[in-house]
Amino acid sequence: MTQIGGLDIAQARTSLKPWTAVAPAISADEYQQRTERARALLREQQVDAVLITAGTSLRYFTGVAWGASERLVGMLLTASGDPIVICPGFEVGSLTAVLRIPADVRLWEEHDNPQQLVADAMRERGAGSLALDPAAPYVVAERLRAVLGGKPLSDASAIVDGCRMCKSQAELALMKQATAMTLQVHRLAAGLMREGISRTELVRFIDDAHRALGADNGSTFCIVQFGQATAYPHGIPGEQYLAEDELVLIDTGCTVQGYHSDITRTYIFGRANAEQQRIWELEQAAQRAAFEAIRPGVHCETVDAAARAVVERAGLGPDYRLPGIPHRTGHGCGLSIHETPYLVRGDQTELRPGMCCSNEPMIVVPDRFGVRLEDHFYVTQEGAAWFTPPSPAIDQPFA
Repeated sequence: MTQIGGLDIAQARTSLKPWTAVAPAISADEYQQRTERARALLREQQVDAVLITAGTSLRYFTGVAWGASERLVGMLLTASGDPIVICPGFEVGSLTAVLRIPADVRLWEEHDNPQQLVADAMRERGAGSLALDPAAPYVVAERLRAVLGGKPLSDASAIVDGCRMCKSQAELALMKQATAMTLQVHRLAAGLMREGISRTELVRFIDDAHRALGADNGSTFCIVQFGQATAYPHGIPGEQYLAEDELVLIDTGCTVQGYHSDITRTYIFGRANAEQQRIWELEQAAQRAAFEAIRPGVHCETVDAAARAVVERAGLGPDYRLPGIPHRTGHGCGLSIHETPYLVRGDQTELRPGMCCSNEPMIVVPDRFGVRLEDHFYVTQEGAAWFTPPSPAIDQPFA
């Protein structure tokens, strides 16, 4: 039975029911474990306090899923005592509704300097040095320097990444749900392929499908490209219409309780020519080689090198030269769609159980076409496990 085409939009929509295998939310115990892990890393880094500002790390530690704005919202964690959450006074009701940890909430009014609240809290707790969320805006860092009275201000990457890189079983369950949902959306989208279908129609369907299955906010992103446009890793603007014997590249994802999916499928609509077939199979082999290189203790850059070796042996590249692989083999994923670690030359992070990354060593033939197969994996004690099974063939995108 064909996986590409043969499905109309009405049939596809009948398959869209709310997801039943819903992963549990992060528990109060797990939030407490995150706090204690951060405190242990504070001690390792010989820092007295860490300030986490609005964004995915604040969500990780507190459950507060607010984006950054010009108003400072954050969590100050010191060696002891409840975390201190700093928030605009008029937002206290909204904060209380989403805060998932016991906290000392300190409010500021619109004319106040919230950075001064941080300095005052540090003084109360006897904290002499501060590590700042690496995602904090530069202006926050400068305003903190102005009120800290010369106290050291450093980068909190080692603390934040040290907590977030290795996912718990609860986090893996949320990511498994998100990836399973996106794979189902991919299956339905592939079934909709027909000559003349527009990328806009597919993008809208994919967003609607993610919403119908129960994703947080529909698609977090969606790249749909046909034919020559597949040679651009993140696509090109403008409308496109599918023609017979063109490659289709769809890269999309969603979130479930903030945790991301991110899957790419490339396949042929019609019949592949010899060059399309050769490059597709080379991409499959590079993805497989990267996966087989994964095990605890291996450096991230080694995984990237394994994928590139396959392509270079076939006469492509080397390095980022085209035709070949124009970008890194993969990126970490979790509450952020791109996060530490990265499968790229120079990243000597040692893989550890619970780390999650994409595996997507895309091959581009300039001005003609590109092939990207992207699935995510998590590191296990023995090696790695896929979140989603890789594509078997250019005309069979799903196992």
